Amino acid sequence: MKEQWEHGGHGDHNCEGRHKGRHHDGAKTFRRGRALEFLNVLEVKRATLKQQVEAPEYQEIKQVLLGELKAIEMVIDEYTRHFELRRREADESQTAEGDQ
Repeated sequence: MKEQWEHGGHGDHNCEGRHKGRHHDGAKTFRRGRALEFLNVLEVKRATLKQQVEAPEYQEIKQVLLGELKAIEMVIDEYTRHFELRRREADESQTAEGDQ
C-alpha cells in the first residue's frame, strides 16, 4: 500500500489530478477556513493566558505564564504570516459562523 502512495497510485488518477479543476477553489476556501478556525483556537489560548497572568491565584507561576504567553504570541505571528491571514478575516469567519 505504501508504494501506491509513493508512486501516485494506479494509472493517471493521482491525488493532484483528482483535485485540480472545478473543486480547486472550494478546497482552497475550505483550507483557509480551517486555518482561520485554528487561529481562533490560538487566540482563545492567548486570552486565557492573559487572564491567568492577571489573576491573583496564579501569581506564584506568573513568570511561567508570561513565558507561555510570549510563546503563543510568537506562534500566532508566525502562523498569520505563513498563511497570509489578517485579523479581519478571522473576525469575519467568526461572524459568519455565528449567523448559521
